[in-house]
Amino acid sequence: MTKLEELKHGKLVGVIRGARPNQIIPIARALKEGGIRTLEITVETPKVCHLIEKVKEEFGDDIIAGAGTVLDPETARAVIMAGAEFIFSPTVNVKTIKLAKRNGVISIPGALTPTEILTAYEHGADIIKVFPADALGVSYFKNLKGPLPHIPLMPTGGVNLDNLASFFKAGAIAAGVGGSLINPAKLITGEDYTRLTETAKKILGYRTKRLKPSIAYMNIFH
Repeated sequence: MTKLEELKHGKLVGVIRGARPNQIIPIARALKEGGIRTLEITVETPKVCHLIEKVKEEFGDDIIAGAGTVLDPETARAVIMAGAEFIFSPTVNVKTIKLAKRNGVISIPGALTPTEILTAYEHGADIIKVFPADALGVSYFKNLKGPLPHIPLMPTGGVNLDNLASFFKAGAIAAGVGGSLINPAKLITGEDYTRLTETAKKILGYRTKRLKPSIAYMNIFH
């Protein structure tokens, strides 16, 4: 499979935001063991380029590593040179999309309106990140798929156990999961990382059915 096919097959992207540099490898390992193999490291993370290189050195093809919150082509070029395999953006920047595609890297810009979504897709984006997904909810996402059924969409921002299955039922090709999965401030001990692995497994199970969040999950993140 291509990296894009692998990303779609895996369904979930773990969004790592607010982590310290020394947490990235342990988080990546915990998520991989929990079945989530696609990881976004946001570019405000200190030493982000070095960290992307380290993730690829440590895990090779077992992890698809990309950069998030990429706002311009200059930043995109830097992280691609470090080994980023996809570029996540919160907005539609046509130059960033085109730079990613020229370098054979997956482009996933963020958009909210039908016009933004179509603009991004027509300029070569592989998947459009509907962001922030929780602002207008699942019903809005479903309504987008009506006139735009050919455009692959993924919700990001506010995706959690309560709405994940509903987004997939509404037509999501994948989903980005951040704070409801990864809370770096609460990852201190080895047991914390073990719980992260178990939470990743639970979230993978919620792709197709909606269940009440477990007591353990609520204790970790609420």
